[in-house]
Amino acid sequence: MRPNYKNWLPKGIIWSFLGGTVLSLVLCLLLRHIKWLAIIFAVITVFFCALTLWSILMYRAFSYDGKRRMSAQIIEGTAARVKLPAGGKCLDVGCGSGALAIAVAKRNPKAQVIGIDRWGKEYASFSRALCEQNAKAEGVSNAAFQQGDATHLDFPDGTFDAVVSNYVYHNIPGDRQAYLLETLRTLKKGGAFALHDIFSKSKYGDMQAFVQKLRDMGCQKVELIDTTNGQFMTPFEAGWMALSGSALLVGVK
Repeated sequence: MRPNYKNWLPKGIIWSFLGGTVLSLVLCLLLRHIKWLAIIFAVITVFFCALTLWSILMYRAFSYDGKRRMSAQIIEGTAARVKLPAGGKCLDVGCGSGALAIAVAKRNPKAQVIGIDRWGKEYASFSRALCEQNAKAEGVSNAAFQQGDATHLDFPDGTFDAVVSNYVYHNIPGDRQAYLLETLRTLKKGGAFALHDIFSKSKYGDMQAFVQKLRDMGCQKVELIDTTNGQFMTPFEAGWMALSGSALLVGVK
């Protein structure tokens, strides 16, 4: 039995772009006698064709079964930042298919990892059952999964020895720095965090100021580590994949 971590780019997106390509091409051909309309639909066809190609390349890059395996590299690189004490607890916010929670659990077999997610319609193929199946396939018994909301975590302050997350908060509208603080609220004094996301200014505002804010709050060794410089992906990949700004926010509370 092999784990199935799915793909971060749902196949539905590829099919929708392909459908747009076919539909606009058909309309272009049907309306070719009306020149200006034919030109408009020709441009739309090229646009959807480019989106289709982009989505296919993204899907291949993220695939756990492909050559690039960027998803696996990001997951393992993030998990490697966390070392838990025996009997310790870690929270994975937005666990998706369970990949990061399971990777942390495998590296820390004497600790407990809890993965939470709302498993919304955007990623309908992800579920609690899938996470549990993947944990079983990996031989991991120290990871559990439950429904949760990243904006209002159902855990008391200082519950966890570590908190992790990967590509979650940028998908949630609103004050994303506040969501980070909500996650860090559940971290024990002395606990570690490793949060990977697209920390661009357009999504998060001034993250360097946020890093300083965490230091002023007493967090230690806080760093914002660029992961587009070859650590997880190249600058070129980050550019065409629209992942520029990807970074790891790490530190100790």
